[in-house]
Amino acid sequence: MLTAANNDLLTRVGPGTPMGELMRQYWIPACLSEELKPDGEPMRLLLLGEQLIAFRDTDGRIGVMEHRCPHRCASLFFGRNEEGGLRCIYHGWKFDVEGNCLDMPNVPPAQDFKHRVKAKAYKVVERAGFVWTYMGPRQEAPPLPNIEILMLPEAERFTRVHQRECNWFQSLEGDIDTSHFGFLHIGGLKVEDVDPNTIHRWGVGDRAPDYKATETEWGTMYAAYRPADPGTYYYRFAHFLFPFITFTPNGSFEDQIACTLNVPMDDTHTMTYNVAWKQKTRPLETLANGDWIPGLAPDMKFLPNTNDWYGRHRLVARRENDYFIDRDMQKNVNYTGIQGIGRQDQAAVECMGEIVDRSLEHLAPSDRMIALTRKRLLTAAQELMNEKKVPATVDNPDIYRGARGGAFIASAKLDWLDAYAENLQTAKSPLGLLTRMALAAE
Repeated sequence: MLTAANNDLLTRVGPGTPMGELMRQYWIPACLSEELKPDGEPMRLLLLGEQLIAFRDTDGRIGVMEHRCPHRCASLFFGRNEEGGLRCIYHGWKFDVEGNCLDMPNVPPAQDFKHRVKAKAYKVVERAGFVWTYMGPRQEAPPLPNIEILMLPEAERFTRVHQRECNWFQSLEGDIDTSHFGFLHIGGLKVEDVDPNTIHRWGVGDRAPDYKATETEWGTMYAAYRPADPGTYYYRFAHFLFPFITFTPNGSFEDQIACTLNVPMDDTHTMTYNVAWKQKTRPLETLANGDWIPGLAPDMKFLPNTNDWYGRHRLVARRENDYFIDRDMQKNVNYTGIQGIGRQDQAAVECMGEIVDRSLEHLAPSDRMIALTRKRLLTAAQELMNEKKVPATVDNPDIYRGARGGAFIASAKLDWLDAYAENLQTAKSPLGLLTRMALAAE
């Protein structure tokens, strides 16, 4: 369980909050690059509790700024995006992507003071199909994260995005809770249903593994492990990486080049991005005959986007319609009666409420990673607040290169961290970025 005070510290991300200030030390994915067109309409953007406007100017440059015009606070969402800037429709004041005031057409030239007015604007860069923004206090922004999947060419990766109506950490906890996979997603599956040659069959046959977890320079990591063939263990590794990134275990460790970003819109809404290498091995998702495991086939349909603050990337299946749960399917076809692995996750994390009351919990050994990650985040937020100390990954993004999620088989004689280091030696890295940890015997 978590006290109400610590739960508040963990979940609140607005300006001035300890967790919000921790996140503002990093570059934040604001939106997808494809969402902004040159001289296109401005887009409302809710990020870390701040109401912003994003737009792409005539020359393709992107601005992310406070939505209120610094003149009389009319919303720049209604502005005219034209000729290299965004012009407020109220009095015609115009601003470039850096917030500089370019024009005050309602002020006589002799009284013009545009050089003394600036809209609050954040630094912006584009990479890996994302618009990244830095909302922190530094004049010189820190480096972008050196995470391989977020550096691959567009042709080699795919990106999925959807909004979740819950707190960011609620969403993230689902990524680092490995034991739910054997129930929420494959609860009705039997070992004889799957390919006898897949290593993932061991996870079907044993749904109560043992766990190891530890803090790392990049955040936290854990392994769930259970006996496989004699003298071996089947491992599933996953990671939390500051400030809101996860590497999940559902796939082959050798080529699981992927990540999930749980970006807080505000305290009660999260934009979740799943990014993966197109050449990675498919995880456990089919039966021995090649058909989809009942209930796992994706079925993500979206509502039309609207212009309100919460109007982007909303799923049709949602809390209001109980995620289209089918009780006949639940009895006869799959464990949940909910179609699609993404929708199942969505239902689980949203049904707790917008911000779950963690004082009501009774954590189990399977929640070791969750408890450790909470502690890691709370400590980091408090160290920033009290000592002005930032996590090492803020200034050294190469630290991320030591993390890789996924499953493998290893000798039961190996320590879990040695097994991890050994498998890093042969893991694929298309850009050569993976840090190969030294083996204990070397």
